[in-house]
Amino acid sequence: MSDSDFARLLEAQIPRLRRYARVLTRDATRADDLVQNCLVCGLAKQHLWQRGTDLRAWLFTILHNQYVNDTLCTLREGARIASEPALSPIVVPDALASLQLRDLERAIAILPEEQRQALLLVGLEGMRYEEVAKILDTPVGTVRSRLSRGRRMLRKIMEGGLGMTPHDQREPGSARRAA
Repeated sequence: MSDSDFARLLEAQIPRLRRYARVLTRDATRADDLVQNCLVCGLAKQHLWQRGTDLRAWLFTILHNQYVNDTLCTLREGARIASEPALSPIVVPDALASLQLRDLERAIAILPEEQRQALLLVGLEGMRYEEVAKILDTPVGTVRSRLSRGRRMLRKIMEGGLGMTPHDQREPGSARRAA
């Protein structure tokens, strides 16, 4: 495969990578930097990608690992990661739908990061559980568990049953363990 063919395949994945990166980072600038770094790494490691395998899953794994590494470096440096979403709003002509979408974005931001990642990869990107498990480097059972708890918590939040703050809260009564 020529470099230009591989570059075209990478280019086709950019919208999905950007969408996932924006949800992970909750910051458009950081998301774009993350995607750019992912693409540079993908190009540099093109020889490691096996033709016939899922390029999207390979790139999402690179992006996810870079996000984790960036987050750990930031925490080590003592910098505080922004806790409020900075996503650009999606334009919806119907006012009710727009409000529901805003509420959903806020509810997703409240979810613990592990649950949010699993929900977005399965729900938004349409990935299979096995792909998500590989990207997140976790067993398939853990992905299923995170999805189940994330969906249950999302339902409660959307029904107005939880008044919590983003990222550091768990479902009331649940153990304080990451799954």
